[in-house]
Amino acid sequence: MRWLLLTAAVCAAQTPVVVDRELDSVARIATVMIDGDVCQRIVTKRAMDSILDTNPRDRWLSADNYDVNHEPFIQTKKTLARLARLAPFPADVNLWMPIPGKADRIHIVIRGVNETSQFWPWGALHQELPAPMKKVLESGQRVTVKDKPGIVSALAPVRNSLGDIVGLVEAVARVQPDAHENVK
Repeated sequence: MRWLLLTAAVCAAQTPVVVDRELDSVARIATVMIDGDVCQRIVTKRAMDSILDTNPRDRWLSADNYDVNHEPFIQTKKTLARLARLAPFPADVNLWMPIPGKADRIHIVIRGVNETSQFWPWGALHQELPAPMKKVLESGQRVTVKDKPGIVSALAPVRNSLGDIVGLVEAVARVQPDAHENVK
């Protein structure tokens, strides 16, 4: 009961300004905490080689062949989960990476526990690179996005040890979360 009251109090104090500020802070910290070299080892070569494959007889061909190297995946997933807990309200931190050789495509490598995203269409492995993500990948600057009503995302670059931008994180939350949203 106490947890429920605390959650209600946190949600009541969750104004759009607070959400913007807190998510930007999480995204800023994520830029330092997420290891781009480790992220580049998450998706296996086999999965990356087939990520763009299509077959009219097998709609899920590329998804069925998507796999990860467990050690870098788990290491990064844990870090993303810890980063999400920095926000004083329910939030996710997702990892997005461009598809090598396809500057106009990006894929979500790791989704947060709440599966909240400003950009991810359910079930899609990859998609066209949205303009705000392109800006982050090209400029290295953090960007706040509010394209979907009630959802705020702070995007920040992920760099490898050479300083190259190899992906981005999306720190995201609902301005007024619905605890029963996924209860059917």
